[in-house]
Amino acid sequence: MSLLYNISIWFYLTAIKLAARFNAKAAQWTKGRKTIFADLKNQIGSDDQIIWFHVASLGEFEQGRPLMEEVKKSFPGHKILLTFFSPSGYEVKKNYTGADYIFYLPMDTKTNAKQFISIVKPKMALFVKYEFWFNYINQLYKNKIPLLMVSVIFRPSQHFFRFWGGWFRKQLGKVTWFYVQNDQSVELLNQINIFHVNKSGDTRFDRVKTLSGKPHVISEVEQFKGNNMLLVAGSSWPPDEEILKYVLNKTKNPFRLIVAPHVVSDKHVNELKQKFKKWNPVLFTDYGNTSTEGSQVMILNTTGMLSHVYRYADVSYIGGGFGVGIHNLLEPATWGQPVIFGPNFNKFQEAHDLINLKTGFTVSNKEETLKVVETLLSDEPLRSTISSTNKKYIADNAGATNIVLEKIKEFIVEPSTANKL
Repeated sequence: MSLLYNISIWFYLTAIKLAARFNAKAAQWTKGRKTIFADLKNQIGSDDQIIWFHVASLGEFEQGRPLMEEVKKSFPGHKILLTFFSPSGYEVKKNYTGADYIFYLPMDTKTNAKQFISIVKPKMALFVKYEFWFNYINQLYKNKIPLLMVSVIFRPSQHFFRFWGGWFRKQLGKVTWFYVQNDQSVELLNQINIFHVNKSGDTRFDRVKTLSGKPHVISEVEQFKGNNMLLVAGSSWPPDEEILKYVLNKTKNPFRLIVAPHVVSDKHVNELKQKFKKWNPVLFTDYGNTSTEGSQVMILNTTGMLSHVYRYADVSYIGGGFGVGIHNLLEPATWGQPVIFGPNFNKFQEAHDLINLKTGFTVSNKEETLKVVETLLSDEPLRSTISSTNKKYIADNAGATNIVLEKIKEFIVEPSTANKL
């Protein structure tokens, strides 16, 4: 199975390199790794005490962020190395000041993993959610470097729990400790004789709780909303945008719409301007510099603001549910928003929780979306009840960061403390 795994990695790498000839994201992926080992050697000092965080992309970054920030406070004598797998995370957060070093993760080959660990020499590694890179895991294990898996969620359908998954189960045994989101994940690991696991919940709750405690005033959004009802569509993809267009056409309860596309490119923004032409769309970056008379749609053509824009919504629609999987539900929930999302949500514990609380609404087509939007916009007492429920849900589930931090303290000793001993 080890051979098959490494062959699959080779095929993946080859496919990315081929795709880079005509796909911009694949080109970023390959270009960002071209001089990775030279850059690591040039930037990381031989005496640096490194704590390594690895995330796949932007969503996982937000999960790891509260823990990174607490680690930086708790261990000022150490430096934070943050690696990304995807360009959509790296390119947005490459200037994030909460980490000392930010790089792409070299592909998970045996050679790369060995070279990476020999250069970085981390004192500890923390992988967030789904990042199971087995050559890196093996190198950390061989070098006796503690590895914590944070905010993980397991499902019975995963290969670890299938009859042919013995090799993969063995690799999980090399992880120092698992911090998982739910009871099912604990039970699944226990069933394969892995008991170094705790249910901590999701560190994103700590992040979004912090957001709601420090509201940002966004005057452009305040003016655009005015006295109107506002629906914010976060991280939308083309199927979501077609549904929103249908809802605007058919609704009996007029509202204003802010569309925050998952892909913020000139090409896609121009497509959105054409798609919503009937409603005189205005770009966020043009607001105040161009006529907005009759504008019913705003396109958020910038990044890093969405989590604060949700504050102004009466209802939020979260994209990705008709394709890759839903994006962040907790950001609107922390502001007390009812959230609407598509059918691809099964991998996300918070989606199940919000459905059970009757504050999250899954839809499978445009007609269902229209019905849910009209119900929510027309029923102020319902929105008020949802607001209280969602805020309590966020508060009740915060605290995962401190749970994981206590485990880190068992392994990491500050240099200044060590020198006094």
